[in-house]
Amino acid sequence: MTRPKKSRCIACKPNSFFFKPQGIPLTDLEESVLLMDELEALRLADVEGLYHEEAALQMKVSRATFGRVLSEARHKVAEAILRGRALRIDT
Repeated sequence: MTRPKKSRCIACKPNSFFFKPQGIPLTDLEESVLLMDELEALRLADVEGLYHEEAALQMKVSRATFGRVLSEARHKVAEAILRGRALRIDT
């Protein structure tokens, strides 16, 4: 049995929930789904410029967990950009 997921502190509220390549209908695109904790990790590390330790404290997770969440988020965003996929932010 897996351990229950610890709730994470998320302070950002996105204005948009979809990003897609211009000129291609959303119905014709594959989707990559970015979770809210992944979006928060991107915001803290890449927008706010916090070190992993500081960002992990704000999200109330361990530094190692923050690093894994951030790595997965960056992978999803890069894949969406390079493969021309829609990026959906899951609430």
